[in-house]
Amino acid sequence: MMIDNQNSDDAQDNVPFMKSSQSSRMRNWHRFFRNRKALLGFTIFMIFLLVAILAPWIAPYNAESTQFPPLQPPSWQHWFGTTSSGQDILSQLIIGSRISLGIGIGAGAMMTILAIILGMLPAYLGGKADITMNTLTNVMLVIPGIPLLIVIAAYIHHTGSWTLALVMGLTGWAWGARVLRSQTLTYVRRDFVVAARLAGASHLHILFREILPNMLSLVIANLMFGTLGAVLGEATLEFLGLGNPNAITWGTMLFWAQVGQALLNGAWWWLLAPGGAIALFGASMALMNSGVDELTNPRLRQPKRRHSESKTIPSPNTSSQAQEVHSS
Repeated sequence: MMIDNQNSDDAQDNVPFMKSSQSSRMRNWHRFFRNRKALLGFTIFMIFLLVAILAPWIAPYNAESTQFPPLQPPSWQHWFGTTSSGQDILSQLIIGSRISLGIGIGAGAMMTILAIILGMLPAYLGGKADITMNTLTNVMLVIPGIPLLIVIAAYIHHTGSWTLALVMGLTGWAWGARVLRSQTLTYVRRDFVVAARLAGASHLHILFREILPNMLSLVIANLMFGTLGAVLGEATLEFLGLGNPNAITWGTMLFWAQVGQALLNGAWWWLLAPGGAIALFGASMALMNSGVDELTNPRLRQPKRRHSESKTIPSPNTSSQAQEVHSS
């Protein structure tokens, strides 16, 4: 009975902590969406995501159909014009967003997971594991990314879109692992980590429940820029002809625009549509990352507070002048 009462008391003590953690998360989300840059970036990203999900239903025409006049400039019938083969560019852009964003998000998530495992775990364990993984990370950092992708894609006979995502995910984790490793080394000897060890917490609990939440901004930044890097990497490889030219992606749109000599024929809209989509997607990632930085780093919010305080708190000169006028 005494044990049951003790457990019930501990559960009651944990209720306020759970409520406070949930309320802090709600406050963080509220602050995130109050940030104009973060809200704008999140809105753009959600538009891209919804377009990719609903692509087969919202595309105005069949993306592979060649029934339209070739190289038509933007008009009411074809908002982004047509290609040299008579394909509607807007339909290709909408359909191509599925594969391009799928590759970006999938490869970015793979990069982030590998960076967390290969960066945080060896740094926490230390010893030979940390030395070995640090050496491997240094080797991966020395190898340039795009040439490595070109070599791997050239030697893979069946280079599909998801093969490119797998290759980029397995080769793009080194930068994130280096950053997370250095940050983990600063947390290993902190008081709350030592207290968790003395309390008998497991290594995984300390890593993912104690250390990882304090590095959330780094993890999110790594995910966002990993996603953007994968989208750019896919577009680069497809543009060079190392992907599947029959698949409709933003990269293959740039490839066929180059093959069709879009600029020489004056078809600027053929290059502008996929290039603008990639640039706008990158802008959304940068804006959301800026909002996350301001959310997790209070120092970035201090100038705004000081500016507001300077407006509300009167200066000593104005208060003394007001007292003189009142006395006179």
